[in-house]
Amino acid sequence: MSIYKKIAEIGTKFIPKSKLFKHGFNLSPMYRRSTGRIIAVSDDLLKVVVKVPISYKNKNYVNSIFGGSLFSSVDPIPMVQLINLIGDDYVVWDKSAEIKFKRPAKEHVYAHFTYSTKELEEIKKRVSEENEINIEKITLLTSKDKSTTYCEVRKTIYVADKQFYKNKRNSKK
Repeated sequence: MSIYKKIAEIGTKFIPKSKLFKHGFNLSPMYRRSTGRIIAVSDDLLKVVVKVPISYKNKNYVNSIFGGSLFSSVDPIPMVQLINLIGDDYVVWDKSAEIKFKRPAKEHVYAHFTYSTKELEEIKKRVSEENEINIEKITLLTSKDKSTTYCEVRKTIYVADKQFYKNKRNSKK
């Protein structure tokens, strides 16, 4: 069990899961280096908002936000969010990611991550039928008012029934 999972187990006894998600990420050394900050998490964890403020810490040679900061600030969110939403009966892994830059980000950018209850039901249904699936989540990094898109991150996430995954791994040994 990871240190983050242990902290979450203990922390949720004292702090609402949404607050722990937000502050846990923002205090985590691996996430702090991205320069992104989670600024909002809904109580049900279905919605997460990230802000990447432009600063001396992430400006590149041409005075826009470094692409690595843009990517790393959104990279872990869809997977960890999904893990927390669907529970311990599933294995969830990032499988691949692609980033497409649309224009230089010379202002603070924002990313909105959402799952719907219908989407979660569909994931669980498909996993019960197929044992393992890939889902795709697209995240746009935009201006605050969402009028300008700076980049698009497309993530493929692997989701499997935990017992199926364990059996599959054991059969390959």
